[in-house]
Amino acid sequence: MAPGRQPIFNVPGVVLGFVVVLALIQLVSDWMNPLAQFRMLANFAFVPGRFTVAYNPSLVAASFDAAAAQSESAAELATFFLGDGKPLWHTAITYALLHGGWAHVGVNCLWLVAFGSALARRFGTARFLIFCVACAVGGALAHYLTHRADLMPMVGASAVVSGAMAAVVRFAFQPGAPLDAAFALGRSQRAYTLPALPLSEVASNRTALSFLAVWFIANFLFGAFPQTIGMTDASIAWQAHVGGFLVGLFAFKWFDPPARPALPPS
Repeated sequence: MAPGRQPIFNVPGVVLGFVVVLALIQLVSDWMNPLAQFRMLANFAFVPGRFTVAYNPSLVAASFDAAAAQSESAAELATFFLGDGKPLWHTAITYALLHGGWAHVGVNCLWLVAFGSALARRFGTARFLIFCVACAVGGALAHYLTHRADLMPMVGASAVVSGAMAAVVRFAFQPGAPLDAAFALGRSQRAYTLPALPLSEVASNRTALSFLAVWFIANFLFGAFPQTIGMTDASIAWQAHVGGFLVGLFAFKWFDPPARPALPPS
């Protein structure tokens, strides 16, 4: 390979490892029988009602009654996922490792590589992983606040991906920034060194605001009309996406390393 040239796929080890873990978990899930799959969901997916029943059992009871009125199978699923009614605190993180199928895994992994690579280089491995955990928790919290009595499980790394997208907004929309490099499947060696924009400047940056507006509108539409992307039997937890996104946008400064020297002109 010629000196100074970068490979087409130059993905940081922590991002590649994350992708491999997500794929392996989905592969193991596919090998399981249906009962084992449901048990995995009950133990590791995020079920809001399990966190509500301890302080507001009547709200969860109403949700259960609604499921029972819908069908016997819906009532059985609600009972199964409610379990013993004790909150499983780890599920606010572990839900992000589970997915609803290979299409779900593939989309999240693609965006994780595209946006997470520059971020992982900028933060370093430890900060990047803690950042991912924070975005997952933020997504779970946002979903919980809007689905407190829900007894159906939520899964997917979309809140983490959304947080990575938001964090990239903080440094990839500088005047003259190499946006093509910032989002080129991890190939960039320069995008991650860009200085961060203060939130006040993000709010006045027309390109950044356009990206934010499109992102929020797209997530709302996908959540309201999941059939537009072929998900007729599943709903999209778009509130969790928003929660992860907001964590990535506002908590960025707590993970960002000290400022680097300015880049030399291209």
